[in-house]
Formats: sequence, C-alpha cells, structure tokens
Amino acid sequence: MIDQPTIQRILDAANIVDVVSEYVSLKRSGSGYKGLCPFHDDSTPSFHVTPSRGIFKCFACGKGGNAVHFIMGMEQLSYPEALRVLAKKYGIDIKEREMTDEDRRAQNERESMFAVNEWASNYFHKTMQETVDGKAIGLAYFRSRGFHDDILKKFRLGFCLDSYDSMTKDALKKGYKEDFLIKTGLTIKRDNGGYLDRYRGRVIFPWFNVSGKVTAFGGRVLDSRTKGVNQKYINSPESAIFRKSSELYGIFQAKKQITKEDLVYMVEGYTDVISMHQCGIENVVANSGTALNVAQIRLLHRFTSNITLLYDGDEAGIHAALRGTDMLLEDGMNVKVLLLPDGDDPDSFARKHNATEFKQYVESNQTDFIMFKVQLLLKEAGRDPRKRSELANNILSSICVIPEELVRSTYLHECAELMQMREDMLLRQCNDKRRKHIEQRKLEREREEQRKEFEKQRQQGVHAMPPTEPGSDHQASVPEFADGLIPPPDVPEAETLPPVIPVSDDTPVAQEKPQDDLLKYLPEEEGKLIQLEKMMMRLVVRYGEKMIDLKADDGHVLQVSVAEFVLGSLEDDGLTFHHPLYAEMMQQLAQNLSEDSFVANKYFTSSPNLDISREASNLMSDKYQLSKGQQMADEESLVGSYINHLMLDYKLLVLKNQIQQLNKQLAQPEIICDEEKSFSIMQQISNLTAIKRDMEKMLGDRVMN
Repeated sequence: MIDQPTIQRILDAANIVDVVSEYVSLKRSGSGYKGLCPFHDDSTPSFHVTPSRGIFKCFACGKGGNAVHFIMGMEQLSYPEALRVLAKKYGIDIKEREMTDEDRRAQNERESMFAVNEWASNYFHKTMQETVDGKAIGLAYFRSRGFHDDILKKFRLGFCLDSYDSMTKDALKKGYKEDFLIKTGLTIKRDNGGYLDRYRGRVIFPWFNVSGKVTAFGGRVLDSRTKGVNQKYINSPESAIFRKSSELYGIFQAKKQITKEDLVYMVEGYTDVISMHQCGIENVVANSGTALNVAQIRLLHRFTSNITLLYDGDEAGIHAALRGTDMLLEDGMNVKVLLLPDGDDPDSFARKHNATEFKQYVESNQTDFIMFKVQLLLKEAGRDPRKRSELANNILSSICVIPEELVRSTYLHECAELMQMREDMLLRQCNDKRRKHIEQRKLEREREEQRKEFEKQRQQGVHAMPPTEPGSDHQASVPEFADGLIPPPDVPEAETLPPVIPVSDDTPVAQEKPQDDLLKYLPEEEGKLIQLEKMMMRLVVRYGEKMIDLKADDGHVLQVSVAEFVLGSLEDDGLTFHHPLYAEMMQQLAQNLSEDSFVANKYFTSSPNLDISREASNLMSDKYQLSKGQQMADEESLVGSYINHLMLDYKLLVLKNQIQQLNKQLAQPEIICDEEKSFSIMQQISNLTAIKRDMEKMLGDRVMN
C-alpha cells in the first residue's frame, strides 16, 4: 500500500497541464487553460485547468479533481493504479506502507498469480514468434486470419507447444511456484503427480483486465482437431483474479476509444474484436459467447451509456442479440442492434472494409433495440391475435425496466402505432409490469441481504435462521409506491457513506457522487445547514493557513488561522458538521492541524479517501471562471469576514432548529399534561431565544478583517 508521503510526492511532481494535455488540446485562457471536456460530448470549451492549484474542472458536466482523478477518469483506473501511472511518468519510486499479515497474504497471492500470467503471456507470444512449431502452426493460423504483427503484439497473441508439460517445466525452472500455476489454470496436476499444460497445441488469447493485467487465457484448438471437438475454445478456470462473468475481452485495448467516442460495440468472439481493431475500429469488446450480466454492464457503463450490439444475421445471431439486453436497458444504457449481412460476422465483415466504410454501414443500418424487437416479433406473430398478445407482453417486459419515464413513454407511443394497439392499454400494462418488477427487485435485494447476514453469522458461529425465499410468508412486505411506477430515491445516509479507502491495488474505481445530491433528499433546514458547511469547508480547504484577525469579547484582536477558527468555533459549542464527509474532514483537520507541515489543500486533495480528495479538488475549483486575477485577491482578503459570518449563520440556524424541535415537543399531549416538563421546555426555549437574539445582533456588529 502506498504511504502518504509518497502520494504527496507524486501530487507535487504531477503537472496538471502536462497530464491533461496528453488527452485534451488545451488553449491558454487567462491564468489557466481551457479545452473540450473529454468526459462528455462538449461542443464549446467548458473544461478548465488551473495550474496554480493543480486541478481541472468541467463547468458543464461537473467533473473535477486533480491529476490523479483525471487519470482515473480517462483510464478507468483505481486510485492506487492512477498514482502508479503518474509515479512512473515522473520517475518516482513507490514506497509501500506496512500492511497486516492478512493484507500481505491476500496481496501476495493475487500478485503472484498476476506475475505467473504475465510471464505465461510473454512465453506464449515468444513461443509463437521464435519456435519452429510456433511459426508453422500458431503464427500461420493468425496469418490466415489476416492479422498483422502490430495486432499480434497489441493483443499479445501466442501459441502453446503440443507437449504435455513443456510450459510448466519452463515456469518451474524460472522459479514460479506450482501452487500458482495450478490456481491460475495454466497447469493441471495429474493423479500420478505429473503435470499437464492446459493449453497444449492451442493458439492463445490473453485476457487483460481494465488496468492491463493478464487475468486469464483463452486457447483455441487448431487444424482438423476442431472437427467433432466439443470445446474448440477453453478458458482459464475461475480464480482469485478471474471471473469470466465480470470480464470483457478487449476492454483494456478499447477503453480510451470508448471514452472518446462515447460508444462501445459489443461482439461475441476474440477474432471479432481483433479484426475490428485491425480495421481501425477500437471501441469494441466481446462477451465471449456468454449472456451479459450486471457486472459486465456496470463495467461498460463506467465508459459510456451507448452500446451497439453487432451479431451475425442468422438465427443464432438474432438469438444472441436478445440475450441480456433487458439488463442493459434497466441500467440506463442506450441499446442499438445491427445484424450483419448473411454469411458475415464482425470478423469477416471487418476484413472486407476499412473503418470509414464499417462505421457508415453501422450508422445506416443499426436499429434501436426496442424497435428491433418489435419488428422481429411482429414478423413472427403475423396476424395471429394470441401471438400478438404474447408479443405485446414480451415488448412491455423490456420497456418496463427502463428507468427514465420519458423514454418509456416514447417507446410505448411508438409501439402502440406499430402494433396497432391502444396506447392507454399498453401504458396500464407497462405500469403493472413495472410495479411487479420493482417489487421483485426489492425482494431480491432483501434476500441477498439476508443471505449475507446469515453467512456472516454462520462464520461467527452464531445460530441464525436461514434466509427466507422471496414471496414466502416470512418475507418483508413491499410497500406500494405513490405513482405505482418508480420507487422513491435511495436516500444517502450518514452511516452508509463510503469509509476511508485504503490505497491498495484492490481499491475499486469510485463512481462520482456529487455531494450536492444529498441536499435534495434532506429537509429544507438541514439542507441549509449542509450548504453552509460546504461554504465553510471550501474556505478551509482554500485558505486554511491564512491568518485572520478575530475581535474578542474584551475588545482585543487575536490572530488565528482560518482552519483554527472553524475548528475552535465548532468545539466551543460542541458542534459537529451534519454532512458525514465534511464531518470526517473536520475530524482529520483536528488530528493534523498541529503538524508544522500541514497545508489544508495539499492534505485533503492527496487524501487516500477518494471521496475526500475529489471533494477537496472540487472545493478548490471556482464555480465560474474568473476573468480577472483581482477577483481572487478580493476573496482572499475578505476571507475573515466571510468565515465569521458563515459560522454565525450556521450557529444561528442550529439554534433555530433546536427551538423548533422544542416547540414541537411542547405541543405533544403528554407534555401539555405534565406541568413540570412543560415548564422545563419553556425555560429552554426562553434561554435559546435570548442567545438567538444576541447572535442576530452579532451578525451586524462583529467584523473581522
């Protein structure tokens, strides 16, 4: 795990303009730079880079952060992976902080498996390039598919000799342990104690994860042996580093272009992906013949919301186009389908056309998935009323999972015209299906939570009831939603916000969740409190070390830093911020403020807690691009007045909330009947009201320079 001093060295060395310029064409704008945002379809420059602060911000889509966040977004890497990319770029040695024995064992096993796979992929590639059989069999096969040397290298294609254990023996000689050769699936242990190379006599297709590590292999048997063979392709078994259901072939090679074009093409096989790359189309991945699942869809959705499914035009291709698409729709993806001409698959079609021709064909012939499905099923149903009824149910089952109501409504209108059915009838049926779908998803989530809790208690040796089946008498009832269509939004709760993220290779890529989203789910008064907290936190991050003059009650003027003032003011009245992220930042401020080297903006923007570092970078950004340098100087010179009035406003609002809660208590029947409690509450209200009046007066009288 990367220690904090090393993180700070990387951030200090990283030149934000240098980093961003590798992906975005920047032009000078005042003291900063601007360009077209790489994270959304930007037609006018809304993406700004501020070198003095080491941050970027798009004022259209809201993306912002420092150099690490930019690399994470562009490369879809985890926090530590992005740090390592920058460390390599600037020649900084990574120093790992001490890990627990359990951390070390888990990381050592994963790293050892990755190391074995990395060696094996190079071994297979070298075997194909340098051995007689490799050239005559493996290389000849790829040449027959029209693959050039640059493509062979890009996908690190290879060949395993048709020998029982030559690969395994070479690996053992190099010092790789038998245990990891077996766990990765490269080697099979025989009953007699000997070894068997899993991929012997096959061409090799390595699988790379999103960060470029080799997680698995696919092997294809060649020549006449493919006749009558049940398994033409074999893949690595499931392991600690590979779950086929969570991976997509070609994602590493495609991710940059997917982000750039905001579109991904989905195909079925390895050679489809490779041929399209050679054709010049790089935003393509394969699900390797398996139905899409949630993990794969979420992986794609990190890069784009637009997907085009490319399949053969035969019956098998049509069937493939219908698999897993409802899950794509449910996740909010925009799904289109293209069935290629009879006799062509993406591999053969790509070999016949260049990138421009291919894209033009796709653009002219792709169909929205719902419309594709309607037309396909209408053709099958003909004029048979029963079949047309089944068709409507099938179509509505796909439409009802779409999260956006406006999109659902548009599809229902078009489907009603195509199927010659009443739109209001389809709407009622769709609403009913959506309600049932939501209830089923809720039951499934509850079931999964029960399963996890049961497993946790079982491992702890605690007797627990096994999870109930969805729909059983013991299952929690599902409330009806007001509109019958969509559930209320999941309200982010303080206790469930992400904890501090350890900086290890297993740290997942975080999805950005703007802190302002919390405000719309809160009562009005609490939302105002959090808005004030954000404004104060912004000044702490920007000017935490700036000394300000504080007029004490006795008339003396004291000098304190902005950070000290905010922290001390809260502690004086026993207050903590309501927003959990800002409360965590204040807690860390209290723990580190006494350090001589403490600088608020550097500390928070380099925090290993990804939510803190991203929010700190956003707080460092200007809401609007400043046209004059003097405006920043004005803000800094007035920071004392700003922070003082913000703190007074905050405390005043807290007092008003307390008084409001006490008045509500006073109106309760059980309190009205209890004279002693009523008097006590009225006394509290009187005291707080007097304090409130004093604070309101202070807001007009007390000024700091």
